[in-house]
Amino acid sequence: MNVLIVHAHPEPQSFTNALKDAAVAELTAAGHEVVVSDLYAMNFNPVASAADFGSRGSEDYLNYALEQRHNVKANSLAPDIAAELAKIKAADLVLLSFPLYWFSMPAILKGWIDRVFVSGIVYGGRRIYDQGGLSGKRAMVIATTGGRDHMLSAGGIHGDLTETLKPVLQGTLGYAGMTVLAPFYGYHVPYISQEAREAVLDDFRTQLRDIEKRETLVMPSLANFDAEMKPL
Repeated sequence: MNVLIVHAHPEPQSFTNALKDAAVAELTAAGHEVVVSDLYAMNFNPVASAADFGSRGSEDYLNYALEQRHNVKANSLAPDIAAELAKIKAADLVLLSFPLYWFSMPAILKGWIDRVFVSGIVYGGRRIYDQGGLSGKRAMVIATTGGRDHMLSAGGIHGDLTETLKPVLQGTLGYAGMTVLAPFYGYHVPYISQEAREAVLDDFRTQLRDIEKRETLVMPSLANFDAEMKPL
């Protein structure tokens, strides 16, 4: 299995980075091919702009998605976008590794998605959910938080974290056609003991060993909607 880990944390000594390293070690030991896009280390540009396109379908007005489609056909996407897109195409499993920032992902990872999940390849028209361009691939979120688990659960002050991350899990990964595995969360990690962190890492390693059988999240199917996306 080919695995792509997209990692977004600015501190190499972070616990998020330790989880990423554990994933690399565990999956490699299991015989999988693992590639890492460490966005901060790469100094990845997260800003979607006209500079992403080597040619233009319209010189007068920038419709980013339409220019993505034009540049896919013209083979003129910016080199950094093309390189990351090639990694996604080669991957059977994509892991997103990040700390929770303001109930979401860091801006650099959002920018990676904005620029690399290219219209015309990843999505577009009815190319969504089970007909999405990344159909057949799997994805999993690995996220760390400062908050405690009871704060980020159903009935907790912040609500259920998986529901909070719906824009990532469904609105991005599921929307693009990927089978979305149940996320892994490391809670309260800046404040717990090293012994507690090691226990979280051990749990994570154990869960990765059984990743082929991991629970998946339910996503919409286009078979349940008509041509106008109204429920049947």
